[in-house]
Amino acid sequence: MEDGEPLLLEDGAKPAAVTGDGSSSISAVLLLSTSVIAAGSLANGCALGFSSPAQDGIMKELGLSIAEYSVFGSISTIGGMLGAIISGKVADLIGRKHTIFLMQIFCILGWLAIIFAQGAWLLDFGRLSIGFGLGLYAFVTTIYVAEITPKDIRGAFASVNQVLVSGGISLMFLLGNLIHWHILAVIGVIPCVLQIIGSFFIPESPRWLAKIGREKEVETTLRRLRGKNVDISQEAAEIRVPLSTLTCQRKLYFMENLQQLPESSFLDLFQRKYAHSVIVGVGLMLLVQLGGYNGVSFYASSIFEAAGLSSSVGTTAVGIIQIPFSLMGVLLMDKIGRRALLKVTAAGACLGSFLAGLAFLLQDFELGKEFSAMLMLSGMLVYFSSYSGLGGLPWLIMSEIFPMNIKGSAGSLVTLACWISSWIVTYAFNFLFKWSPAGVFFIFASICGSIVIFSLKLVPETKGRTLEEIQASMVQLFA
Repeated sequence: MEDGEPLLLEDGAKPAAVTGDGSSSISAVLLLSTSVIAAGSLANGCALGFSSPAQDGIMKELGLSIAEYSVFGSISTIGGMLGAIISGKVADLIGRKHTIFLMQIFCILGWLAIIFAQGAWLLDFGRLSIGFGLGLYAFVTTIYVAEITPKDIRGAFASVNQVLVSGGISLMFLLGNLIHWHILAVIGVIPCVLQIIGSFFIPESPRWLAKIGREKEVETTLRRLRGKNVDISQEAAEIRVPLSTLTCQRKLYFMENLQQLPESSFLDLFQRKYAHSVIVGVGLMLLVQLGGYNGVSFYASSIFEAAGLSSSVGTTAVGIIQIPFSLMGVLLMDKIGRRALLKVTAAGACLGSFLAGLAFLLQDFELGKEFSAMLMLSGMLVYFSSYSGLGGLPWLIMSEIFPMNIKGSAGSLVTLACWISSWIVTYAFNFLFKWSPAGVFFIFASICGSIVIFSLKLVPETKGRTLEEIQASMVQLFA
């Protein structure tokens, strides 16, 4: 049987995910749940976008040097690493929705520290606390959305998170040109508070409930998510997939070796049968983060000024362009697929980085500063618009490819890889930019180009497949 062949029951029937008409039930509870997650993504975007427009004001008022501000800009990634180490275990231990509540406590505490900071130490503590909260959240956000949404709209709903991340960055870029950085920090608190309130009204993930043995709550939760008049019995059965109903040997292998295993330890991730999932999850995350987005967005104002452009004009243009391209990613995610969108957006980010590097390179030649500045702006707009679709793809794919028994440990590993690579980029960016503005963008261009090759060789297409089908095919490849 081929990997894509559907799972069969003893009487020859197919489960709901296969025999259904493909229509999806979008209930009010499902919309509420994804909206609450979206509020956290907006908070994430506000945290990412804050450091660039606030740079001049903070450095002048608090007397920070470039090195000290680089610490402030990058220390959130240290917090993210710490949060990432425990994120999977926390989400498996207390559940997805309670992890969401917990992370926002740290984010609110961090924003308050920044608001009342009178020196570098409280400023850095606030940024570290925000990073820790986001380290918890980075794992749970797409995992939760992937586990509560029907397969044919899973990509669109999960990619809404990236739209709101881009929206948060754009909001900070646009408002940062108009208001004081203290007020900007207050605005960053608002989506955090909204998500804490919303977390009291959303259901737990039905797959997490099944995983910990709370079988009676699985159907109740699915009924809330799908609507009262929707038959959810077959979907609930698919989540549990009783061994007695299986006739396909390869699916039976998957169930016996994954669904029935106890929770795996971190070292179990390095077994051969999980190799493909781990390589794709970690490798893709590393490449996308090392492509430079966090470094470029954290210090966008300085980049535009170095190119001879007004920082307010540059950041405003970036803030405006990110939203429509993020929305385009949502519309295309379940139509052209994850793999195709990954290749297109990575190629666009490669082109944007190359144009930006070329613009800085041409500054040394007598071609006119205006031409160089416009080329730089064009490159940055192409880069940011491409990353509006590219940035969220590793998280979506990660949420789909890992089996439930290793999802916690694997998610922590991928999230840790994200924050380590993000720290490398954000901390080193200012120093690399001083060394060679053109060189740093050419480095980013080569990394973004390698994402295209990586996608062609290793990344599977997950569009329109249930989580169980995806995970079974990933395990079988290396088993």
